[in-house]
Amino acid sequence: MSQPATSDVTRPPRPQVTILRRASAVAGAVGPLFALGLVIAFFIVAEWLQPGPDVFRTPSNARTIAVQALPVIVAALGMTVIIIAGGIDLAAGTALALSATVVAWCLDRGYSGAVAVAAGVATGYTVGFVNGALVSALRVVPFIVTLGTMTIYLGFGKLIARETTIRPPLAQIPPWFDTLVTTHPQPEWLIAPHAVPGLPAGVPNVALGAWIAVGLAVALSAVLRYTVFGRYVFALGSNELTARLCGINVPLVKIAVYSLGGLFVGIAGCYQFARLSSGNPTSGVGMELKVIAAVVIGGGSLNGGRGSVLGTVAGAVMMATIASGCTILGLRNPTQDIIIGMIIVAAVTVDQLRQRNRG
Repeated sequence: MSQPATSDVTRPPRPQVTILRRASAVAGAVGPLFALGLVIAFFIVAEWLQPGPDVFRTPSNARTIAVQALPVIVAALGMTVIIIAGGIDLAAGTALALSATVVAWCLDRGYSGAVAVAAGVATGYTVGFVNGALVSALRVVPFIVTLGTMTIYLGFGKLIARETTIRPPLAQIPPWFDTLVTTHPQPEWLIAPHAVPGLPAGVPNVALGAWIAVGLAVALSAVLRYTVFGRYVFALGSNELTARLCGINVPLVKIAVYSLGGLFVGIAGCYQFARLSSGNPTSGVGMELKVIAAVVIGGGSLNGGRGSVLGTVAGAVMMATIASGCTILGLRNPTQDIIIGMIIVAAVTVDQLRQRNRG
C-alpha cells in the first residue's frame, strides 16, 4: 500500500539547509570580529615594515582608540535597535551634538555635573521620542522624517549656543568627566597588568567610560535576546505587516525603538562633551554616517531584521583603528575615508548576497 505524499509544509528541513543556516548565523556573528582582527594585523605588519619605533601596538594607542571610538560606539548601540526594527535615524549626529551642547550650557550656568548629564541624556531621549512619534503618526519613511529633524536639532543647538561654542569654566566641570575618556586612567581599572597576576604586560588599561560602554552593550544585548521587546524589534524589522497581523502594536514599538535610540544618543553626547570640554552644535554634523556605518560594518542589515551588538561594537572599533593606523603610517585623511567607504560597500554587498540566497 502506497504511503500518502508528505506536503512541503510538514516536511522537515534538510540537514544540509540547517547546517548552512547555522553556519551563516555563526559567520554573521564572528565575521566583524574576524575583519577587525585582519585590520589590526595589517597595521601591525605595515608598521613593522617601516623604520622607526612601534606605536600602533602599544597599550597607549589602544587606550586612545577606545576613547576616540566611545561616542560612536554608544550612539551606534541605539542605532542597532533602530536598524534591526527596519528604521534609520539620520538625526543621530546633530542630536548627539545637541545633547553635548545642553550639557555644556548647564555647566556654564552653574548647574552641577549630575544635573548637566541628566539634562543631556533627557535631551537625547526626547529627540528620539519625537522621531518615533513622527514616524508612527505621519507614516512617512524614517529616512525623510529624520532627514528633516536632523536640521531641526542642528537649529535648536545653534539657538542654545547662540551660534557659537559653549566653553564652561574648567572649575565648573567635575573631575569625573575626565575619567570617562582619559587615556591614562587612575585608579587603574580591573585589567591593569600589574594589578592582576598572569595578565600579559601588553594588556591596556582603559578609561571608566569604556567600562560603562561595555555595561551598556551587555545590557542591550540581553534586552534584544531575552525580552519580549527584543522579539518585537526583530519581528518588526523582518516583516512589519506580519508583525501587525500577529497583534504587535507597531506604532508603540516604533516609538519605543526610537526613544531607546535617542537615550543612547544622549549618553553619547555626554561622552562627546567629556572629550571636547565644550558644546559645539555643529560637532555632530556627519557623525550619523559613522554611527550607521558601524552598524552596517558590524553585520546589520539596512533591510531590517538583522544586527548584533557585538558586531556594532566591532564595526565602530574598526573605524577608529583604521583612523589611528593611517595616522601612524602617515596616510592622509582621504585615504582613511576611501578605506572605510570600501569596507561599507563590501559589508552592504555581503548583506545583499545573503538576502538573495534566502530568497
